[in-house]
Amino acid sequence: MPRIVEVDRTNLGQSRIVERDAAPLAESEVRLRVDSFSVTANNVTYAVAGDAFRYWDFFPASDGYGVVPMWGHATIAQSNHSDLAVGERVYGYLPMGEELVVQLAGVTPAGFSDGAAHRQPMSPFYNQYARLANDPEHDPAREAERMLFGPLFKTGFLIESFMRGEGWFGAQQAVLTSASSKTAMALASVMRAKSPGIRRIGLTSASNAEFVRSGGFFDAVLAYDAIADVPAQPSVSVDFAGNAPVLHTIHTHLRDALRYSCTVGATHVGQGFGGPQRDIPGPNPTLFFAPTHAMEAIKKVGAKAFGQDVAESWRTFVGEAAGALRIDERRGLEAARDAFADTLGGRADPAVGIIVKP
Repeated sequence: MPRIVEVDRTNLGQSRIVERDAAPLAESEVRLRVDSFSVTANNVTYAVAGDAFRYWDFFPASDGYGVVPMWGHATIAQSNHSDLAVGERVYGYLPMGEELVVQLAGVTPAGFSDGAAHRQPMSPFYNQYARLANDPEHDPAREAERMLFGPLFKTGFLIESFMRGEGWFGAQQAVLTSASSKTAMALASVMRAKSPGIRRIGLTSASNAEFVRSGGFFDAVLAYDAIADVPAQPSVSVDFAGNAPVLHTIHTHLRDALRYSCTVGATHVGQGFGGPQRDIPGPNPTLFFAPTHAMEAIKKVGAKAFGQDVAESWRTFVGEAAGALRIDERRGLEAARDAFADTLGGRADPAVGIIVKP
């Protein structure tokens, strides 16, 4: 019987591993055996924002519990579709568990989607699975890096594309919170290549400052208690921390110099992500939802051109990030559960990339 990790939706630090029946496949379904997935702050954001953005709805769980979505690789273990053979490998959105049954839709040589009714209200971005044999982003030697950085990189790529399309709102510099996060590093990498005229300022905890500086992605790295040292120049802020007091301090310091305030993630759990920002100077913080921007970009330039642009920037970033993280490969769902709890609690080392093989 396949196992899966269910998290208490009212207390994310509590979870359990349960067994589920392996239901027989219907027509045009495949059973994916989960090979590996990463555990990052991105998964914490999915859990923190699970109700607001329906992340809990992708992989339904028992009442009061939820399954945290992960990004990873899987192998087709059983197939009821003539075009998909047992043994083929794919990459995409997976549960923190051992298997997933996918109801196939839109099958092409490049990939397919999960057409299950319960997944259709959410963004199609999350329902797509890439067939590795025809995937331009796949590199067998970089599977760990793709799981750790891939979806986060695309978010950073899309933020830069959006900001550049808006002329960076007249800003001369971008202030990024949670600069040790993989999404912040990805955004800084794309900025350096595509928007070199915008100064990159990373904010992080004092304990992570040296790690962030060593990556070389930012022009300046400051601890959160040194926000007053950010030059009062035309700026945009990109908040990956979801820490309301930190964001308020940035707004209060920059005031009219802050031209745009973008909120993205919630690496600082319990610090006000998604809550109201009352009496905050400057522009109203605006949520950036990457899947919406991705679908808009694909409509504008086409899936092939978009994929090629992402792949080119991705290769640059992977080269720059090589050696920035030590890969820590762990086995079993117990390891996945513990890694999620450590990441949730802020105990995970930003210099370590966790890969789990369930």
